[in-house]
Amino acid sequence: MSLLTPQEIVAALDKYIIGQDKAKKAVAIALRNRWRRKQVPPPLRDEIAPKNILMIGPTGVGKTEIARRLATLTNSPFVKVEATKFTEVGYVGRDVESIIRDLVDMAVNMVKQEETKKVILQAKEMAEERLLDLLLPRPKKRVSREDAYLEVVQKGSSYEPVREKMRDMLKEGKLNERFVELETTEKALPVMEIFSVAGLEEMDISFREMFESMLPKKKKRKKVKIPEALEILTQEESQKLIDMDKVISIAKKRVEEAGIVFIDEIDKVTTSDSTRRGPDVSREGVQRDLLPVIEGTTVNTKYGMVRTDHILFIAAGAFHVAKPSELIPELQGRLPIRVELDSLGEKEFKRILTEPENALVKQYKALLKTEGIEIEFEEQAIEEIAKIAVDVNEKTENIGARRLYTIMERLLEDISFEAPQRKGERIIIDTDYVQSKLSDVVKDVDLSRYIL
Repeated sequence: MSLLTPQEIVAALDKYIIGQDKAKKAVAIALRNRWRRKQVPPPLRDEIAPKNILMIGPTGVGKTEIARRLATLTNSPFVKVEATKFTEVGYVGRDVESIIRDLVDMAVNMVKQEETKKVILQAKEMAEERLLDLLLPRPKKRVSREDAYLEVVQKGSSYEPVREKMRDMLKEGKLNERFVELETTEKALPVMEIFSVAGLEEMDISFREMFESMLPKKKKRKKVKIPEALEILTQEESQKLIDMDKVISIAKKRVEEAGIVFIDEIDKVTTSDSTRRGPDVSREGVQRDLLPVIEGTTVNTKYGMVRTDHILFIAAGAFHVAKPSELIPELQGRLPIRVELDSLGEKEFKRILTEPENALVKQYKALLKTEGIEIEFEEQAIEEIAKIAVDVNEKTENIGARRLYTIMERLLEDISFEAPQRKGERIIIDTDYVQSKLSDVVKDVDLSRYIL
């Protein structure tokens, strides 16, 4: 994080997201402020709160992608939630504090994977020894007491040379077709939900853990091939080598200092005059429950208490019907940075198709190359695809850049289906091809509504 300047953060986001410079600049500053806060002396450091962001813009313009790429860039725990899934405490539904519990679970899994990579070589060596013991059991020598056996490595005997020869064969893959019998442990868990009411999620966790410890663990023997057996044993050995207390400690610290929460559809829990009519599952209550979590509170998770004071919250919404000013004033104050994202037009769609590192054109070229097909898009064809995407968005529902996915899939449907039989071909996608595949669907508004 300390190596990334705001300009470098924006440059990294530019590789995947077209346009939206204001939003990129806002998240880059918010991220850099985290590093700046750590350089401040301790008494003042705790007083500096993260500058949470409210993104305003229609669907499919890059709100979620900006937040997700930001988390990937900094290796931060990240969770995306929809505000509409939550209800005020007392109603049936999810409790807003479950956001933090999900974030901690994500962080624990992330740190666990990192720790596994550190011990994987040692785990492989230990797994290899266990596998050799199964393939070639060590000789045993009976001692004086009845029914007592002691394993003795007989130096000078033929056992060690044979074991080393077996090890060489294992590494060279000569034993890959052989089967070996393994004993694995299965967790016996009750197949039921104990509680699902908001506010009782922690009780649910406690009950599940209690049942897990009480119920006996099943032992299961199964025959698998050598490569699969080696993988299973490596996983078992890596789990033994990982210090879970250390993993949980690092994960909780990472959540508290670097966690990012993206709350989508925040506009759906506003309480404007138009939304007050009819049944209301306490939208304002959801906003009030979010307040302490965003402002800074302590949340009880199955890994212990977690502070939310310095987690970065990014809220987003289209705000077609409601306005940001219709959020409760306290919540507005917790989201001080407001960024309006631009709608995407033909020019942006053309760039999205070709420029990003994960551009759709690049994706389809790579996919069809696996079948031995070389596919080329003419520039005019790409312009026609962008034009059609804008046209369909205007006639039906505007879903932004997501429209490009449905159009590209429809455009290349026949080629993808026939790909195995067309190996070695070079296919040019020109304007005529695009129009022949899409013009009829685009002209029929009802048909395009369902197909595109």
